[in-house]
Amino acid sequence: MAAPAWADRGTDGLTAYMRARAADGDGRVEQAAAGYAAAMAGAPGNIAIARRAYREAMEAGDDALADRAIAMMDAARASPPDAALFSYARTVRAGDKPGAAAILKRIGAGPFDFVAGLLEAWAALDTGGDAVARLNGARSNPVARRYVAENRALLLIATGKVDEGALALQALLGADQASLDLRYNAAPLLAAKGRPDIARALLAGNDSVAEALRDTIGNGIAPSNAYGVSRLFTRLASDLSDGDPTPIVISLARAALRLDPGNDRARILLAQALARGGAAERALATLGQVQPSSPFHEVALQARIAVLRANGEAAGALAAATALSDRKGATSADAVRVGDLLVAAGRNDEAVRAYTLAIKRAGDTPPWTLYLQLGGALDEAGRWPDAQKALERAVTMAPDSPVALNYLGYARLEHGEDVPAAIALLEKASALRPGDASIIDSLAWGYFLRGDAGKAVPMLELAARGEPANAAINEHLGDAYWSLGRRYEARYAWRAAAVVADAEDSARLAGKIADGIRSRP
Repeated sequence: MAAPAWADRGTDGLTAYMRARAADGDGRVEQAAAGYAAAMAGAPGNIAIARRAYREAMEAGDDALADRAIAMMDAARASPPDAALFSYARTVRAGDKPGAAAILKRIGAGPFDFVAGLLEAWAALDTGGDAVARLNGARSNPVARRYVAENRALLLIATGKVDEGALALQALLGADQASLDLRYNAAPLLAAKGRPDIARALLAGNDSVAEALRDTIGNGIAPSNAYGVSRLFTRLASDLSDGDPTPIVISLARAALRLDPGNDRARILLAQALARGGAAERALATLGQVQPSSPFHEVALQARIAVLRANGEAAGALAAATALSDRKGATSADAVRVGDLLVAAGRNDEAVRAYTLAIKRAGDTPPWTLYLQLGGALDEAGRWPDAQKALERAVTMAPDSPVALNYLGYARLEHGEDVPAAIALLEKASALRPGDASIIDSLAWGYFLRGDAGKAVPMLELAARGEPANAAINEHLGDAYWSLGRRYEARYAWRAAAVVADAEDSARLAGKIADGIRSRP
């Protein structure tokens, strides 16, 4: 068997490589990057090490290491497609037009080919060409069409055709994240072109970033190739985040920041991708780079809480959320976030206070969902009469909400409150949302408690097929089987529930598996 390339250089390269792999596995990004750099130096030409060095450099934000790894991979024609985008950012930032043109050809021949025409159009902005006309050569397909339309609107504004650009924007705007990003990207260009009035109108609404931009937009940002490409890469990263191809999102966000270090939307996407990849420390450090003066500071604070929570740092997440909710001008959403974390921690009495504060902050028309959350916390706190009032108010406010109907109906079943009335609520919820496994389970449980196990079992079987990892559904199914004398199937269902149950439920299920149900619930 042939020895690996670094074997010819002694054990130093191998040791560095193994240390890098260990650090990589532990999420120690900087140590891993340094180890891969040493291993790559000891094994010039080893593409496997170069690939790992590139990915780790992306996580660590080590542009120099990334460039070295890309050069090694390029020499062997083995670079991943996103590496060309990162290299393109380097050439644009350096003003290396021949280098950028060469990389553009490679991009046009790869899986990001639909981006090449857009990059050419933004490049023309800096060279004095007709940037909008260059878009006519951009590849047109269902994937590319939205990007072409967005960049056409931005380039119209950038080239002084403000009214035409504003009209093009209006045809694209909706309520989705892509539309918000387009607003964020277009507003500074409009202000730079002397139209802060249009910019502020574009930023209308209560989105925290839009509000902050309205207050700080000033003279905007002068249009440039770097600005346009940075925002294009950010949009790509945002869209790809939904499917979670984390390494590519990281590369795109790094490329966007290489072009514009002030692009905090890219910085937040980068942090979220790092967190998904297990590099929580690096993600938090990245979020910490978003300054209080940034329009994205509020989003960064919220993202920090999410990263802490996902990383199992519940106390840190709660402390951060509480600080947000205690500050001057805090919103209803801030209090809800605290309440959610308190519920997760089992601190339901405190959660009740948080949700009550959220309702107060919501003003004269609080959403029904707040009463649903308040009712849930009250119920968990052992205050069922108060909980029932809150849940009934939620149903009164949203009489056709399957979620509200299901919550109140099932809670009444659990408390033995007027089973026929509870079933009526659940039948309405099921009619409004047929096929929902949780609602089917609730309704079937109502039939079971009414004494109709024969009607309940097929419904519970259907619910269990829809959500096989739902402990409550499987436990209900086991109970219904047992009442019909189907002992083996009952224990099988209880065992399925026990696999995913929490500690408290596991103890109860263990008793059922061992002894069955001595008396019917």
